[in-house]
Amino acid sequence: MRAISGLWRWRHNPLRRATDLAEAWVALTALLLILVVTPLVGALVGGLAQGALQESVREQRASRHLVTATVVRKVPGSSLDVDPEAATGRNMRTRVLADWTAPDGTVHQDRVMAGLETPHPGDRFPIWTDEHGRTVARPLDSSTAATHAVLAGFGAALLAVGLIEGVRRLAVWRMVRRRYERWDQAWDRAGPDWGRTGTGS
Repeated sequence: MRAISGLWRWRHNPLRRATDLAEAWVALTALLLILVVTPLVGALVGGLAQGALQESVREQRASRHLVTATVVRKVPGSSLDVDPEAATGRNMRTRVLADWTAPDGTVHQDRVMAGLETPHPGDRFPIWTDEHGRTVARPLDSSTAATHAVLAGFGAALLAVGLIEGVRRLAVWRMVRRRYERWDQAWDRAGPDWGRTGTGS
């Protein structure tokens, strides 16, 4: 709105300088770019991120398997830790020595985090592994991937807004500097005697 009112104000004003009109046009152009281009940038980046993340979801679902592990014993000195992969910080986990059978049939034993507050030998709990039984993080779910894609699109749109505004400010700054240089040149031409009685006579 400021750009439009700036153009209207300078339309027939006799004090209008060329740089005033140029500043108003730069502001209007920046406003139109922000209103038209940034949503397109956000949608494009969000769509690309959504495609890549959903492909990652499919790959992780195909390569990661939920298996049941059995507690051998609690690891000495281990305490309850917050599960870093949980949606809330309320899921507590304990480090235990456990064994499990991998999807390829091999038996594994290692220290893992169990979702048990007081683990006892023989307790069973689920863990995620790859095809060969190595523990991995749980696969990304579709809703989390969609959220990340939306955030990526929103971030790209904000970045585009910042870039357009930065270019606008740079252009206005250069116009103002050029105006000041012209003023300095005009003052230099007027000479040091400007304003004195009898100057120019």
